[in-house]
Amino acid sequence: MIEYISNNYNYIIQLTIEHLIIVLTSIVISIIIALPIGIFISFNENIAKRVIAAANILMTIPSIALFGLMLPILAPFNLSLGKTPAIIALVLYNQLPIISNTYSSLKNIDRTIISTAKAIGLSNWHILKEVTIPMSIPIIIGGIRTASVLSIGITAIAAYIGAGGLGVLIQMGISRIYFEMVLAGAIFISVIAIIFDVLMYLFEYIITPKGILIQRKTKKL
Repeated sequence: MIEYISNNYNYIIQLTIEHLIIVLTSIVISIIIALPIGIFISFNENIAKRVIAAANILMTIPSIALFGLMLPILAPFNLSLGKTPAIIALVLYNQLPIISNTYSSLKNIDRTIISTAKAIGLSNWHILKEVTIPMSIPIIIGGIRTASVLSIGITAIAAYIGAGGLGVLIQMGISRIYFEMVLAGAIFISVIAIIFDVLMYLFEYIITPKGILIQRKTKKL
């Protein structure tokens, strides 16, 4: 396997870049869509139940089946194969972890804190911006971390619809019964997932308010 990687290093790097482009694009779009939805539904229980139920249903659809469902929808636009359906599918799958984590983190904040913020004259917008969202950052980032790892794995399957990425190595390795190629693809995908998870943890640590970090350490002690 080491020999295969050294002989095909440039090709593997190219596929890795393709993989990262798909994952990063889907994560950015997912955050733009899911984060506001999670915040919005935290103010309305009835809507929240319907939205989370819909996101749960999307998660139950196998990725290959979802790619297949998009073929007739995107075919008139000549987008049924390649990166576009892969990104759309990933955005749909990513909604549940980001929405549910955002919603649950905002709903579970101590009501006393919110009441105190209102008592000192803060508006709902300022409470959201200055109190509830900063306090919810660790859980929200946790949802994004879950979505990132999920996206990295599903992108490998997207190779079957011509999206590219490291899944191509696994696809070609299976068809050729070439174990080293399959293993190389699987290892690089795993390494990317680990790196993503570590980077998201560091990002969470950097943007989490220092008071919450101190509170965490105090609880551990």
